[in-house]
Amino acid sequence: METIVYICAVIVCAVIVVLYTWRIVNWVWLKPKKLEKIMRAQGFNGNSYKVLHGDLKEMTKAIEEANSKPLNLSDDILPRSVPHPYQLVQKYGTKTFQWVGPTLQVFIMDPQLIKEVLSKNYQYLKPQSHPHGKYLLTGILNFEGDKWAKQRKLLNPAFHMEKLKLMLPAFYLSCMDTLNKWENLVATSKGASELDVWPHLQTLTADAISRTAFGSNYEEGRKVFELLREQNQLVVVALRSLYLPGMRFLPTKMNRRIKEIANEIDVSITNIINKRIKAMKAGETRIDDLLGILLEPNLKENEDKRNKTSAMSIHEIIQECKLFYFAGQETTSTLLVWTMVLLGKHPEWQERAREEVLQKIGFEKPGLEDLNQLKIVTMILYEVLRLYPPVPAIGRKTAKEMKLGNLTLPAGVRIHLPFMLLHHDPDVWGVDAKEFKPERFSEGVLKATKGNASFFAFSGGPRICIGQNFALLEAKMSLATILQRFSFKLSPSYAHAPYNMVTLQPQHGAHFILHKV
Repeated sequence: METIVYICAVIVCAVIVVLYTWRIVNWVWLKPKKLEKIMRAQGFNGNSYKVLHGDLKEMTKAIEEANSKPLNLSDDILPRSVPHPYQLVQKYGTKTFQWVGPTLQVFIMDPQLIKEVLSKNYQYLKPQSHPHGKYLLTGILNFEGDKWAKQRKLLNPAFHMEKLKLMLPAFYLSCMDTLNKWENLVATSKGASELDVWPHLQTLTADAISRTAFGSNYEEGRKVFELLREQNQLVVVALRSLYLPGMRFLPTKMNRRIKEIANEIDVSITNIINKRIKAMKAGETRIDDLLGILLEPNLKENEDKRNKTSAMSIHEIIQECKLFYFAGQETTSTLLVWTMVLLGKHPEWQERAREEVLQKIGFEKPGLEDLNQLKIVTMILYEVLRLYPPVPAIGRKTAKEMKLGNLTLPAGVRIHLPFMLLHHDPDVWGVDAKEFKPERFSEGVLKATKGNASFFAFSGGPRICIGQNFALLEAKMSLATILQRFSFKLSPSYAHAPYNMVTLQPQHGAHFILHKV
């Protein structure tokens, strides 16, 4: 009997070993080679698959070389901002693919196919991110299907224009805090001052998020923003490294720190939420900011136990707050810094924008109607978003085998949507695609794109960025108040170095010479 049991145990162990061996071999070799064969048969080209690493070594080398030195202001920014995708497209054409470890990512660069991918959000899903990615990009960004639809519906009221209009005074206060510091610097420097505006713009947008989303000021949210910046740097390093299943559980210094930061952020935001719940119950605070809107259904459900359908859990609210803290601050600060860089490079457009602001608003506090009249400012912001999109690319994957145009995409294949490459494509935007020409948006986005879906500054389809109007309104307020008070030019010490850290940032800051208007 014991012999039979022993034999059975050996057989079971052998079967388990064989199954796991098969799964590993399929993951690291058979499946990648099968997908490579399928895509090559449809006219796609790319580097041949290398076991486990894929293109990761080439990616790392390309990024390190690109980041090693700044550009001239007249240089093409693509080789530095998106080095490996740029190299692949230059070598293989637009029908190319890359290997992120054993994962095949197919480039889709046809505007109409991109539009189809983004519009069919139930068929083309968000790809599973690196396990560490969940610590940075959370909430609605990672939900799918009905869960995403419910969350989007709950969040939409916070971004209606009537709500955003109420946020304008908070935007203005945040701008004034920053500009008053600039005025003091200029005053002590006898009319002109050199300043790296990048950290100041980060502070401005961080303060605006804190005020409009959580009713606090930047000091209360400072710890969260500092932690998120550190988390961003760590997660980007992890995303660019080979990941093997289970590696996140290893007690490495980076793994421990990523988890520590996540816990600290959760504690900070939980404290903000608890303070708000207490104030709301006591009737001491408004509910028309993001946090109040999210919490109101929870408070009503506590009063009416029968209604359990309209509220998020506290954990879900924390995740949405983390996402809004990161995404809302990062995207707007990058939009503002590249706007200042391009207006510093093109002073004629800076002067046109200032003339418009002074004609429409003067030196008064801008209101919603005032900001909506700023046609030249809007043209400039759209052109900056085209040339320097805050998020240079996003990914999707197929839930099942899909027909995309003339392509057949197998189930589970990754799709890479390189927005920045598309925004700079002469075949899409004309021979002047790489030039700063805000006039191309003089009649709006539809005319600028000639009716084609080729402008994806805020992604597209049903999952288009929920905060795009928030970001544009904040950017208009910030730029208008800067132009009211200052003229600026790029400092001789400015180093033009856009690089991709989830968002497109200035690697060496943004040094300007500021003059009081």
